[in-house]
Amino acid sequence: MRGKLILVLGGARSGKSNFAEQQALRLGKRVTYIATAAIKDGEMAERVQKHRARRPATWETVEEEKNVIDVIRKGQKGDVFILDCVTLWLTNLLLDQCPPFQDVPAPSENVPVSSKKEAWILEQAHLLGDSVSNGADLIMVSNETGLGLVPENPLARTFRDLAGKVNQILASKADEVYFIIAGLPLRIKPFTG
Repeated sequence: MRGKLILVLGGARSGKSNFAEQQALRLGKRVTYIATAAIKDGEMAERVQKHRARRPATWETVEEEKNVIDVIRKGQKGDVFILDCVTLWLTNLLLDQCPPFQDVPAPSENVPVSSKKEAWILEQAHLLGDSVSNGADLIMVSNETGLGLVPENPLARTFRDLAGKVNQILASKADEVYFIIAGLPLRIKPFTG
């Protein structure tokens, strides 16, 4: 019994998170919000606080930077998870120095990501897309990073390329895909035109 998988894409400040939260409310089930942001400065702490204040008090919040699949797999039919956001999760995986990558140097502006690490991240994306096999529903928020300028350094280009590949994997597995533009949702999958 597979749960519903929804992918919500958009640019920065496009209204992705708000749309995802409205979808969770519409489903009318118990909601767990998986927050992937690493709070490393005051500005990020302020952003996180605004997100927390906006969520209903009845929602459970799990702050998990990397092991989001384990959180989702604990769910069951009747649960709804919001993963906000996939691209922050990707950043955390990309910069992680934990196993299985103790032998791989941290990517930097001048050192590209190893093919071993890239393959592992793409495998994690496939596992994320399959994580609703327990019957729980999952709404994933992700940035569409490929609509802007080509980044000037190798790490930023690698991130942009990986984000595009991860979004493609998740979109292929999703039941519904939305693109949010200026707060307005455009339903991409299933196509209704």
